[in-house]
This record gives sequence, C-alpha cells and structure tokens, in this order.
Amino acid sequence: MVGQHGGLPGPLASGPLPNSAPAEQYRGRPVDKLCGPAQNGGRYEDQSSGVRRVLRDDAAVLGIAVIGAGRAGMIHARNLASGRVPGARLARLVEPRAETRQAASAELRLEHSSADYREALADPAVDAIVVATPSALHCEIVEAAAQARKHILCEKPMAMNAAECDRMLDAVDRAEVTLQIGFMRRYDAGFVAARRRVEAGEIGQVVSVKSLTHGPSIPQPWMYDLRTSNGPLSEVNSHDIDTVRWMSGSEFEEVYAIAGNYRSPAAREPFPDFYDNVILTARLRNGMQGCICGAQGVMYGYDARCEILGEKGLITVGGLAADSVVAYTADGSAGAVVRSWQQLFLDAYRAEDEDFVRCVREQRPPRAGGEDGKAAVMVVNAGNRSIALRRPVSVSEGESANA
Repeated sequence: MVGQHGGLPGPLASGPLPNSAPAEQYRGRPVDKLCGPAQNGGRYEDQSSGVRRVLRDDAAVLGIAVIGAGRAGMIHARNLASGRVPGARLARLVEPRAETRQAASAELRLEHSSADYREALADPAVDAIVVATPSALHCEIVEAAAQARKHILCEKPMAMNAAECDRMLDAVDRAEVTLQIGFMRRYDAGFVAARRRVEAGEIGQVVSVKSLTHGPSIPQPWMYDLRTSNGPLSEVNSHDIDTVRWMSGSEFEEVYAIAGNYRSPAAREPFPDFYDNVILTARLRNGMQGCICGAQGVMYGYDARCEILGEKGLITVGGLAADSVVAYTADGSAGAVVRSWQQLFLDAYRAEDEDFVRCVREQRPPRAGGEDGKAAVMVVNAGNRSIALRRPVSVSEGESANA
C-alpha cells in the first residue's frame, strides 16, 4: 500500500538486507508439505476477513514481531523500531539466516530475535505479527499465528492457491483475529487520490484499467521455480491485480497472458517455465477491460503506473520520475528517476503499518483483507495456466487446475 520519498534517520537508514531466506530454512519440512494438496477455492465474496480478539489489558503499545528480514520485512521492522508507527513497537525479529538476523538486530537495536517463528508466537509480549517470508510459507505461519491468537499483517502474495487462502481465512475467523494483506498501493497518496477521483465520477463510467510494474531487481534464485513462487505474476504483479480490482470495482473473469524469459539467462535451462516479462489482458465481470504488464531486471529504474480510462476522460497515476520536473531537449530528456520500490512506497508502507494497528485496536476490517488476497491469488494461477496453455483461461479454471 503507499509512496512518497524519504528515508529514516540515523542507524535505521542503512540499505536493505538481502531478500528473505528460502522457505525451507524457516523450519525443517520440505516446501511441498507446507499446506497440503491444493483444492478448488470456491467463489470470491466481496468482504474482508476480519477481526478480532481483545488485546491483553496491559497492551498500551502493540508488540509486533516481524517474520522475515528480507527487503519488505525490514521496511516494516524499521517502521516499528523507529517509532514511526504510533501505538506499536518492534517486539521481535525472526530470520533463520544467522548472519542476516544478527545484522538486522544490530541495526534495529533489538534485543529479541530468533530463527524459528514459533518462538515469536509463544512470546506473550507479541500481540501481532508481520509475515514477510517466501509465499510458500504464508499458509503455515498464518494458521499457527491465528491459533496463537496473534493479529496478522501478511505480505502479498497471500498464498500459493485459493485452497491455502481458504485455510487461512478459516483460521483467522475461528480465532477472531485481524488478517490484513500487504497491498500497500492502497495507501499510496497518488493511488488513493486517483481512486477518489474515480469514485467522484470525474471520468464517468470506467471502461478499462491498465497497471504496470517494471522493477530493476534481478529475481532471487528461489523465485525461478514456479512451483514454490508462482512466478512474477505472483511476486511482482499481485499489486497490479489488486490495483485493477480496486480501481474498477469488479472481479477478473477471464485472462489471457503471454510471457518470456529475456533477462534471466541463469534460469533458462534449469527452469524453462520461468519468465521475467509478462503481459496479461483480462475481461472483468462487469464488462470492463484490464491489462497488466510486468517486468523484472529492467535497468532504467523502478516503474509503477496505472491508467484508468473512463467514458469522459483518463486518470493516470504513478510513473518513473522521482519528481515532477523533467527537462526535454534535442539531446533527450533528463530527470531524476525512482530506483526502487522501497524508495517509491516508503510512506505507503508506514501508512499501511499504522492502519494495521488501528484496525486491531478499533476492531474494524482492514483496507485490504484476506478475500482481496485470495482474489489476487486466483488471478495469478489463471494467468500462469494461460501462459502454459497459450489460450484464455477463466479464473475458476485456473484454480481447478491446482486441485
């Protein structure tokens, strides 16, 4: 969810640590045993799964454990450790790689850290957790956290398939705890303003929504295997899928996707299905059109944009420029560009964390809940099936293939 520019002061301002450890390092079981066989996830319902246990009486400040010290996890951890999130503190960090855990703990000046997430769930000082591990672990951790009656902010993608999402939703419903999904663009000032202008009818009835994410990061090796990562549609374009749903007010019905591996030569032979470039077109349930473009390993900067076309006009949001001043001359154009999603969406992550704390305290549904996460996962699987079959695929067919 958000994005202005800036940085944290002092020792918390150091650069990002590596991505989270591979899934199998968080505990001793193989990835394919995490959440059992996939099943048909059923239909989407327009509601957020929700809330809520009463906090312990002495929880004047919400104690939050961050599970995963990769790039996203460290953004949340820095927000909490720096005091930038009112009413919350960083209570514990979980990271299985000892060197990464020690470096993160030193930077954050944190006393309590561990390699096993179960230690965080057993800690009475922890009221809530942020799950920022590889997505193949999300189901297991969220189910365990709900059983321990901890509130949960789970980074996208929510899970690997709709069946896992349903297990997570059932677990949080039984425990009456909050589940928020990390779609931080819903907290970005520009994206929020665009959504409000759509709602105000400024461009009339929406006809189509295009969302684009191009990132400079080279894919991590664990992402090459689509069986454990679901590929860039999941790891990168989950945000775009959610943006199209959010801006259109509708659900995906059918998708057609094409993809290729153009910038990741190391993956071509061992992982022939891996792609670092994808274009997905969609027919939405209300008759609107959707389009998503994704790319990893681009060299020109970090680029996140959305276009909403209506009957009466066009709204655009996002872009590559770090500010609004760009010079155009006979020699070309010159201007500062955004280099990373951490830079672009820094404020959005903080707003997301702040809203999570408010949702827990006020016992209200989050802006992006479990059903939103599930909807995106279903589109990811339909898109990946479309890539494999080279034909349009309905969202329901995409999930049935995982059964």
